[in-house]
Amino acid sequence: MKIKFQLASIALGCATAFGLSRCLPEPNLPDNPLIEFQSFELNPDGSRELVIAFTDGDGDVGLSQGDTLPPHFCASCDYHYNLKCEYEELQDGEWVPFDLDPAAGQIPFYYRVPKASPTGDNPALDGTIAIAMNSWSLNSPYDSLRFRITLFDRSLNASNEAYTNVVLKP
Repeated sequence: MKIKFQLASIALGCATAFGLSRCLPEPNLPDNPLIEFQSFELNPDGSRELVIAFTDGDGDVGLSQGDTLPPHFCASCDYHYNLKCEYEELQDGEWVPFDLDPAAGQIPFYYRVPKASPTGDNPALDGTIAIAMNSWSLNSPYDSLRFRITLFDRSLNASNEAYTNVVLKP
């Protein structure tokens, strides 16, 4: 699993573009992260790349290697993973969460997004998160799937839920 994390600071400070010498107003964003689905593209090797955009008003997105205390440390802690992609299948016209079976080698689609650090005086962040999903489809009699995505910040604030597009299984 490979996670790419691209970060662009919302805190623009003072604008110099186009010869302006005045400061831009700081954006007023909520402390909860906001996410938006961007893409879920199939790669030539059969894997998929999930890309979401995010904003966060207080800039506490991501976990560092130093996050070694609960609730982020133990693999069984609810917040050990800060990006959760819940697998759902279209069953008889309704989206149903798929119950994973660890005994069958099915593991949750959960990820640890690295810590992002804002620049400047404004802590707000925006950027994109790209996840390489080597395994993304589970065996079942149904042919359509999607992921319900939630991002948690270090203060344990949950984002809104975003959904991938509908994907047909291979």
